[in-house]
Amino acid sequence: MQEELSDKHLVERFLEGDQHAFNELIKKYQSRIYWVARRMTGNHIDADDVVQEVLITAYSKLDTFKFGSSFYTWIYRITVRKCLNSIRSRKVKRFFNLDDMENEMTSHPDYINDISNREKLDKLDKVLQKLPEKQRQVFIFRNFDELSYEEIAEITGTSVGGLKANYFNAMEKVNKYINN
Repeated sequence: MQEELSDKHLVERFLEGDQHAFNELIKKYQSRIYWVARRMTGNHIDADDVVQEVLITAYSKLDTFKFGSSFYTWIYRITVRKCLNSIRSRKVKRFFNLDDMENEMTSHPDYINDISNREKLDKLDKVLQKLPEKQRQVFIFRNFDELSYEEIAEITGTSVGGLKANYFNAMEKVNKYINN
């Protein structure tokens, strides 16, 4: 709760005209926003574009934030919407680029967990490309971001039951293809 109170305080300061407060909020969440965008768009360039769009939107719409959820949930929702718009508008064909994933493994080994060899990594890449958008989204949120179903439901506006069904189907497909 201390973190949310701190966010609330920073938002209030920004709304009172303190530009530094917005910078503090962004410092706190920019890396997390980037990694959500990076995993969803599949590449650094699109992720950077999304981050910029998120920051502009957050800056211009912060006066509409009503503390009905945490600031992180609010900015996460903006990020997801911007990512989905980016994916749709650019018709991204690949979800992950294997070369970029190898770089991520070097700098962020916890994102890949136990998938260590290139063959399995290649299989995971192919499976994630084939997953429907909702299944891919819940798979990423659960496995990469380690969010609860309740958090994902709040971010996506989807029911917990629907998320569980999508996750179950995604896991079945991933396990089927990874283990074959």
